[in-house]
Amino acid sequence: MNMENWYAVYTKPRWEKKVFNLLVEAGIVAYCPLNKVQRRWSDRLKIVNEPLFKSYVFVRIGPTQMKAVRMISGVVNFVYWNGSPAIIKDHEVNTIKRFLNEYEFVNVQHIRLEPSQRIRFNNGVLMDSEGTVTWSEKNKVQVLLESLGFKLTADLLTNEIKPI
Repeated sequence: MNMENWYAVYTKPRWEKKVFNLLVEAGIVAYCPLNKVQRRWSDRLKIVNEPLFKSYVFVRIGPTQMKAVRMISGVVNFVYWNGSPAIIKDHEVNTIKRFLNEYEFVNVQHIRLEPSQRIRFNNGVLMDSEGTVTWSEKNKVQVLLESLGFKLTADLLTNEIKPI
């Protein structure tokens, strides 16, 4: 039985890519979701890849590897949820990966969790995924991924979801 889980690691500010590289060099499975962002310099606009979640990197480890992750330069600590390191579900990491493959210039906002309606995506890139609708207007839906306390926002057709 595989005892490895995904965890969110909190990093020093602007150290996400460095920590990701150090984790990979140490042989730890890591994921740093990158988002395309348009930045303006004095003479031009440029599209750059920035971490989707500021100061967060995901690691897939077993309980015995937690100390090794904490020892990586730039790692502050694990993200805690209800008093223990937050376990991120595999399908949520996969949803983030699919979401970033499907949409560009994704907007991420940190939110406070509140009970709301659960939904299931019945088609599209998030097909068979479950989430909680935190806000909806016309064809725009915000979906909450509970393990992290973040919401991803995208223009989705309302016929792509159904209440569960």
